[in-house]
Amino acid sequence: MIPLFGLMLVSVTDIGLSVYRKMQVESAAQTGAQYAMVRGFDLSSISGAVTNANAAGITATPSPTKFCGCSNTSGVSTVACGTTCAGGAMAGTYATVSAQASYTTIFNYKVVPATYTHTAQSTVRLQ
Repeated sequence: MIPLFGLMLVSVTDIGLSVYRKMQVESAAQTGAQYAMVRGFDLSSISGAVTNANAAGITATPSPTKFCGCSNTSGVSTVACGTTCAGGAMAGTYATVSAQASYTTIFNYKVVPATYTHTAQSTVRLQ
C-alpha cells in the first residue's frame, strides 16, 4: 500500500505544481498588459515586464502586438484604425500580450507527457 500512496502523493503534487505554473504564466501575461496600459506600447519593455513578472523561465511568446479594434459582446474585433464601431465610437487601440512557460513532471508516468507548455494571453485597451 505504501508505494501506491507514494505514487498518489507525487501525482497530486505534480498536478498542483502544474496548476501553479499555469497561474504564474497567466499572471505574467496580465503584468505585461498592465504595463502596456499604464506606459504605452513599447515592445521590448512589455516583453521585459512579462519575463520579469514573477518566475523564471517565462517568455513573451509570441511577441506583444498592437492593433485597432471594436469592442463587442464576444471580445474585440480587429478593424482598421479610424473606423467607426457599431455603437458610434471610434475604434480603440489595443495590445495583446502573451506569455509561455513549460512544466516538467516530477516523475515520468509513461502514460502522459513528461513536459507541458502553458500559455496565456491578455488583451487590454490602450486608448
